[in-house]
Amino acid sequence: MGKLHNLISIHDLDRKTIDLILKTAEEMESVAVDRSNELGNRIMATLFFEPSTRTRLSFESAMIRLGGRVLGFADVISSSAGGKGETLADTIRTVERYADIIVIRHPLDGSARVAAEFSSVPIINAGSGSEEHPTQALLDLYSIKKIKGTIDGLSISLCGDLRYGRTVHSLGMALSYYDVNVKLAAPPTLRMKPAIIEEMKKSGIQVTEVDSVEDAISDVDVVYMTRIQKERFPDVNEYDEVRGKFRITEDDVKLLREDAIVLHPLPRVDELSPEIDNTPHAKYFDQVYSGVVTRMAILKMILG
Repeated sequence: MGKLHNLISIHDLDRKTIDLILKTAEEMESVAVDRSNELGNRIMATLFFEPSTRTRLSFESAMIRLGGRVLGFADVISSSAGGKGETLADTIRTVERYADIIVIRHPLDGSARVAAEFSSVPIINAGSGSEEHPTQALLDLYSIKKIKGTIDGLSISLCGDLRYGRTVHSLGMALSYYDVNVKLAAPPTLRMKPAIIEEMKKSGIQVTEVDSVEDAISDVDVVYMTRIQKERFPDVNEYDEVRGKFRITEDDVKLLREDAIVLHPLPRVDELSPEIDNTPHAKYFDQVYSGVVTRMAILKMILG
């Protein structure tokens, strides 16, 4: 695969390109501290039609650390799309006149792909509906490799809301490029989409489905926990049935391998007990910083 243009889906990448992104992210560790002016003449627009803290700020931090400028909105109500009913296509065709690259988060499935169809500048998907969140998957891979030294050969458990959680959709597909064993751990109504499971199995991954926290966290190297996505449920009663029923508590920690790590894309609600924060297993706040260097790598590869 040649130079990156858009990043809409993990399917836009191959193993070679993912490994190059991870290698470049490692090189960005020192650049993030010392700063650079490599993208000093570039402007990034962030269009966040959904709330975001980590993703938006880490993209902005990444661009600023590379010397670039940032503009955009983080509240759809203050935009013409929210306040005046402007279409996504028109928003994109307007903003592309202001910026060299657009990072978009949108509540509707397919939104990032639509944006790419109407844009003459690169589009990065920062979360589209319940579909995908590819840069989160890449920073998750980088976190695993940085902490464990490898991805190949690991046993990884994806836990929580596997039905609506776009982070685990992208991560599950990304893991298909690696030699890993995967547990899919979720309440019965929140299991992973069959198409993603089939993709993983076709790649040669051993996939096991479990529905208890105890099975999820036992005998694995990495536990990737997610919150139940309340905002994605079409029926609030369906959410109420599963709320608070898939949690890792302080008592569960004893079931973890001594060197196992716990990751989480954040924000969390009650699915990870705060007491876990003080254990050597907790790596989710380190994972936040991985987002900066990984997104620096992606911006560099697209714009550099």
